[in-house]
Amino acid sequence: MIDLLRVFLVSGFLFLFLLPSAPAAASDAVSEALQQRMEELLFGGNLEIDGAEILARELLPELYAARNFQPLWTRPGRLDSLIELLETAPAHGLDPEDYVVDHLQTARAQAASGGSLDQADLDILATEAFVRFGYHQRFGKVNPQNLDANINFRRDLVDDQEPIESIQALIASERPIRDVIDEFFARGAYYRGAQQVLAAYREIEAAGGWPAVTAGATLREGDDDPRVAEMRRRLAATGDLPAGADLDSTRYNADVVAAVRVFQERHVLDADGIAGAQTVAAMNVPVQTRIDQLRLTLERLRWVQQEISPEFLAVNIAGFRTFLFRDGDDIWETRVMVGRPYRQTPVFRGDIRYLEFNPTWTIPPGILRNDVLPAIKRDPNYLRDRNISVIDRDGRKVDPATVDWNKYTRGVPYTLRQEPGPDNALGLIKFIFPNEHFVFLHDTPSRALFGRSERTFSSGCIRVENPFELAELLLNDAERWDADAIQNVVDSRQTRRVNLQEKFPVLIFYLTAVVDPKEPPRFMKDVYNRDPALLEALNGDVEIDIPVAAAN
Repeated sequence: MIDLLRVFLVSGFLFLFLLPSAPAAASDAVSEALQQRMEELLFGGNLEIDGAEILARELLPELYAARNFQPLWTRPGRLDSLIELLETAPAHGLDPEDYVVDHLQTARAQAASGGSLDQADLDILATEAFVRFGYHQRFGKVNPQNLDANINFRRDLVDDQEPIESIQALIASERPIRDVIDEFFARGAYYRGAQQVLAAYREIEAAGGWPAVTAGATLREGDDDPRVAEMRRRLAATGDLPAGADLDSTRYNADVVAAVRVFQERHVLDADGIAGAQTVAAMNVPVQTRIDQLRLTLERLRWVQQEISPEFLAVNIAGFRTFLFRDGDDIWETRVMVGRPYRQTPVFRGDIRYLEFNPTWTIPPGILRNDVLPAIKRDPNYLRDRNISVIDRDGRKVDPATVDWNKYTRGVPYTLRQEPGPDNALGLIKFIFPNEHFVFLHDTPSRALFGRSERTFSSGCIRVENPFELAELLLNDAERWDADAIQNVVDSRQTRRVNLQEKFPVLIFYLTAVVDPKEPPRFMKDVYNRDPALLEALNGDVEIDIPVAAAN
């Protein structure tokens, strides 16, 4: 029944720790005190120690019962090793207080001179703290499905290991707990990069933050304005203006133009080197806000940790980009367009199963009702001009001029299908990963929109700037599917479906801060206003939310 500690276990993890060891002997009094506390927790359903609530309500009674209620944290230095681990919480964007560090220190002092109950309480608090930290590292502090039911990232507990034995072996290990946990939760370069920038921005915050830039007229190359000196100091604070530059000059020269372009690129603004109102507003975002964005990124990356595979496609909605990863490296990326704020692209995972060249587009009911039907009523030539066929329930094409469109308000008894061609809304190729949202990646005839810095233009699907490059990478067959072969299929103007040899994972997520190890940190606008709710939950109370799959 107890699966909570399986948050620490994936294949191969137990191998590191299952070393022969026996529980250290403890006095009968401490053992009796532990049994008393576990009975309180098991039968009362709640236990507080020095004001700290014990959340591992099912795990702890079974764990201690398996040890005949002998304490876990008896080895010299093991509590120090645990506290060292817990104090790394800020590096993960987490709060040490979530892991009862202060309570643990207080209990430790009391146990040094107290009786058996104090020693039992110290042991329980240490185990509780360890469970909480491991749980959050495995799943994140916040269950994403509590914020968005569409999110289907895996929250698996591993069923082929025994958590009770493994936790005892881990605590008995000779290695520092921090080293063991760092090895187990081996984070990728993006996570580690976000940690490094978080530490740097906290140093900036501790020094008083970065200087503000006074609002005013747009600044361009050649201008001379006192505000330029403010801008120089602001750009220097985040490394956009190189070290050693003159921070007092009021001249908006080529160095400032270059620095502003770097800043704009990092904040998904038009990188023209001109300091207008949007650019100045981005410079004046407080460092605390950027710190919060980095903390949210670390949390969101913990959510998808179980989804990381040797190769996958990642789409960052807020960053308007997609990346293809192989062997842990992003080997390709391109710009994308995503859903409008009122037709948001959902966050979820899927598996690309096939591509379709020269696709048709069957207009979804929502778009038909809200967009196409009103347009048909305004313009009798709307369907003809867009090469859209009207198909009845028997699969026969119907002359749209014979349909009284005005009598329909919410839907029509026809299927509307746009035929293949360069003006098709899906462009010349689509990438299908079946899902309940009817979301997929596709080409688009509206290519000029990729030049916009903010690209929320679709009805929820994801438009890809370089789709044929992506097709070649996914098909991964240089002999049969090189660029020329793909172009030949496109030129045929015939619809053709091509199955992938193996399904290809795709993760659609939402990061408003990204630290690519090869680039400076990037901060994006929260286009769907999703950050506030997550930040509130991340700063809120701790919950141990066992995945449904673990329930027995």
